[in-house]
Amino acid sequence: MGKIVSSQYSLTLLHPSGIVDGVQLRTNETSSNGQSMHGWRLLARWLEPGLGVKRWLLLMVFGTALIGLGVAVILLDFYWANPNSPLLSVLSLRVIPHTIRSILLGGAGTGILVYAVFRLNRALLAPYVRPGKPVVEVVANHRRLGRGPKIVAIGGGTGLSTLLRGLKAHTANLTAIVSVADDGGSSGRLRRSLNLPPPGDIRACLAALSADEGLLTKLFQYRFREGEELEGHSFGNLFIAALSGVTGSFQEGVLDAGRVLGIRGQVLPSTAQDIVLVADKEMAPTGKAVRVEGESRITEGIGRICRVQIEPSDPRAYPLALQAILNADMIVIGPGSLFTSVLPNLLIPEIPSAIQASKAFKVFVCNVATQLGETDHLDCCDHLAAIEAHIGSILVDLVVVNNNLQINLPDGIEAVDPTLDGSCPVPQYAADLIDPTNPTRHNERVLAEILIALLEERTGPLELLPVDGNGSNGYL
Repeated sequence: MGKIVSSQYSLTLLHPSGIVDGVQLRTNETSSNGQSMHGWRLLARWLEPGLGVKRWLLLMVFGTALIGLGVAVILLDFYWANPNSPLLSVLSLRVIPHTIRSILLGGAGTGILVYAVFRLNRALLAPYVRPGKPVVEVVANHRRLGRGPKIVAIGGGTGLSTLLRGLKAHTANLTAIVSVADDGGSSGRLRRSLNLPPPGDIRACLAALSADEGLLTKLFQYRFREGEELEGHSFGNLFIAALSGVTGSFQEGVLDAGRVLGIRGQVLPSTAQDIVLVADKEMAPTGKAVRVEGESRITEGIGRICRVQIEPSDPRAYPLALQAILNADMIVIGPGSLFTSVLPNLLIPEIPSAIQASKAFKVFVCNVATQLGETDHLDCCDHLAAIEAHIGSILVDLVVVNNNLQINLPDGIEAVDPTLDGSCPVPQYAADLIDPTNPTRHNERVLAEILIALLEERTGPLELLPVDGNGSNGYL
């Protein structure tokens, strides 16, 4: 394991063992003295820079001092009017010298004020704090995430939700722009029966961005396994459909669902119009071209996907999605199904135009494994070539690609070749991105840390937590 020389990320190749991992160190304080020190450290954290507490605390002290001064003026009149009153002598501590009297009264007042503020904060923040987690930790984390970079992620399916689940630990300024071309499963049934955009991918992203993936999030992802009408439906899809009916708008329904889940960021459809994904497939061995309509049918049949398009071909992009792209610090395209999740967003003409116009750092995250019936035998350069063939431009400044090819995958699926021979038309950043529990997917934490570190390398230091670990990465 290489030696860590700084608490900040470095993209310099230091040693050959893997990506830098964040480590949170904890000490086991069992003695009463240790617990006392821990309590004092928590109190001291309220005075750390960036929490936005000190300025208001000083203003409150100043206001309290003014109130005390006003009360003192009134009491002084009574004091001089009745200088020999035994009660006033006791209350004013006349027998104690002035200096000691000032210290005692000031100290008592400060202690009471601090205790009152502490209890008031606990009372106000109680609904938002999990048991066993100090209030200051919650406030500090909220402030840190609120100052995080503005990141837009474009895609759909499992890949996008995996990315979001990792990024939400670094920033609350996240925007997921999701494809609405899905026409299969629960989403397709609701789309046909209620004339709504498909909520499935949006639901998955809402769940991924939830600040606390507890019971409510699990309920949102629950899929009914029986019942003639309910079987196959996701509760979250039904919930979004119900909110759309209550609010009168699918977009408002999605926003309200995000509020219910307490998500970090926002999830937006790429368009509010009804679109259909169409693919041209080349049938082997005859080479005959066949047109397939509907996202769910595209990957079912045999044949190689040559091209996809949407109908209508020029839908209007969702305005808030365009605004998020133009204001972003970083735009991440992928991971996700190339032809059925990523490209449907980019085929909306205003989306790639906004990406090109944005000053954000633009990154394409290449899939770690091929997808049956969609990207069979495609390498990293083939993924970029497909985007360029459909859009006319690659759009991105950098490609993040997995270089760990020694993985066990199901039959018919293979690791995407990173093509690190210099043939890629844009710079590449290679690292071990494999999720050890599911080798067809990215490791959400590692991927998010790499993206944040790359953004920091480009724009300057961001507010990141100290890290430790091991790593072997670099531009190629």
